[in-house]
Amino acid sequence: MHRSSATALTLAVLAVLVTGCSDDGSDTDAAPGTPTSAAGAPTGEAPPDPVTSTAATTPTAGTAANTAQVCRAVDQLIIDGSRQITADSADATREELTPEQLNGKLKGRLSRLADDVREQARKAKEARIKKLVNETATKIEAGAAAKSPASWMGTDFVDIPPRLTRDCHV
Repeated sequence: MHRSSATALTLAVLAVLVTGCSDDGSDTDAAPGTPTSAAGAPTGEAPPDPVTSTAATTPTAGTAANTAQVCRAVDQLIIDGSRQITADSADATREELTPEQLNGKLKGRLSRLADDVREQARKAKEARIKKLVNETATKIEAGAAAKSPASWMGTDFVDIPPRLTRDCHV
């Protein structure tokens, strides 16, 4: 029974990764945030800070200067958190953890992710983005508090990336 829980969680997280959070359309083999050349190869340069970099995107009229940076930072947190959860669930399958042990790992991982997302909300200058990112952190906290975070991942977590793509990157 516990193998199927870990497998279901892995599939749910993979769905999030496939859906993606970023609207830039790029897909390279480089590590997340690694600058790439026009051919898609890593450049070897240090990646820019997604929150403080101002050259990446010019804000549109009516948006705060850091909206794009905050949205990209939240996207990257969700992607990185999804990858870590996928790795945790693969480990759980390999180690034959009980559902309770897997849920304990997920609760901790989701709680840390919620804290990191809330930190980005504090950095947002635009009220609409601050509210959206805080709501995202609250949803992730609900997953950490859920009786079965693995089930929550398969239902509620998968809705977060499309919402961020739709509402944060406008």
